[in-house]
Amino acid sequence: MDEDRNIQRTALPNGLTVITEEMKHIRSVSIGIWLKTGSRDEDLPWNGISHFIEHMVFKGTQHRTAEEIARQVDSIGGNMDAFTAKECISFSIKVLNEHVPIALDVLSDLVLNPVFDAQDISRDYLVHEIFTQNFWKDHPLGRPILGTRDTVKRFDRSPVFDFYSQRFSPGNMIITAAGYLNHERFVELVAQHFEKMKPVSNGFHSSPPKVVPKIILKNKKSLEQVQICVGVPSYPITHERRHTSYILNTLLGGGMSSRLFQNIRERQGLAYAIYSDLNPYRDTGCMSIYAGTSRESASKVVECIVSEFRKLKTDMVSQDELRRSKDQLKGSLMLSLESSNARMSNLARQEMYFDHFYGLDELIAKIEAVTADELKELANQFFETDSIAVTVLGNLNGLKLTREQLAC
Repeated sequence: MDEDRNIQRTALPNGLTVITEEMKHIRSVSIGIWLKTGSRDEDLPWNGISHFIEHMVFKGTQHRTAEEIARQVDSIGGNMDAFTAKECISFSIKVLNEHVPIALDVLSDLVLNPVFDAQDISRDYLVHEIFTQNFWKDHPLGRPILGTRDTVKRFDRSPVFDFYSQRFSPGNMIITAAGYLNHERFVELVAQHFEKMKPVSNGFHSSPPKVVPKIILKNKKSLEQVQICVGVPSYPITHERRHTSYILNTLLGGGMSSRLFQNIRERQGLAYAIYSDLNPYRDTGCMSIYAGTSRESASKVVECIVSEFRKLKTDMVSQDELRRSKDQLKGSLMLSLESSNARMSNLARQEMYFDHFYGLDELIAKIEAVTADELKELANQFFETDSIAVTVLGNLNGLKLTREQLAC
């Protein structure tokens, strides 16, 4: 699939996809089991159930207690992790290459044989465990993945097991591994654990969302700083012009030399933290700007963000700034592929979204091809006054924000 990276792909008869990348210069192996469905594919009454199941599988399987899982992973010096996102669920482990058979045995046991003990499901400590880790709690985007305490408390064994049985199927699953390993041997190990899984049709992808830009002000007196999120619609993850959006995001708020950081934080001292982020999905996308500031500076920060939008729409980006943004993005891409874990994740995401594997040289060529004219055109497409959404969270004390203030 790629001459520079030794990547191989095998599909088992039941529909399970296995992808590996051999990295001979290291002695670690990262293994991931990926479900091609996430929180956005949940019905509203069951919001949070994907993340709930992610936690539940670690509570015990048909062959191991929670303590035995932890002890066995620790005994081989492994690092195990899991996360739930809007469009996937992931379970992963990183070990020395000699421990791959044990690591895959433990990881497959979690995914294939969870017991979903009714007492564990009903215990308050599990809800507490989920929401004490809630990094969205005081974030203006709310709880898109975890659900709410009310929805999670309604879960019992029957709907949890039904959801698990439907989603955890071979056609909806990808197993990736990167590091010091042999593809054929790894496929044999995977087949030993997963070949008996029966195919189940996957029809759980939700419809494209309807975008309704709003201005939302949420008062929370306990917060010392005001948190601001400004967002506009952007491209889906496979869009042919996605590389232009990568550059636009980088120069707008992608680092310490970005326009937002330099103009709003460094020169004016209006925000404690400010950055932009690009969130592409299979059928939609969002470019968002986050800022943490004081109540007194909140309106000014929003106006300054919109001012940066306006400049990108009217003024041509200089060749020096374009060059810096391209080099920064290329450097980030290269550094992001240094570890076995990063490459394992990269394999899974490319398989989920693209019809072929994009090598680093191809990505760099696409980035280099982006022009200043294309950036200006894209800014005029993204930054429309009626398309801007704003959420402000904090001790607002009568703060007002109108659509007129977002005019760009």
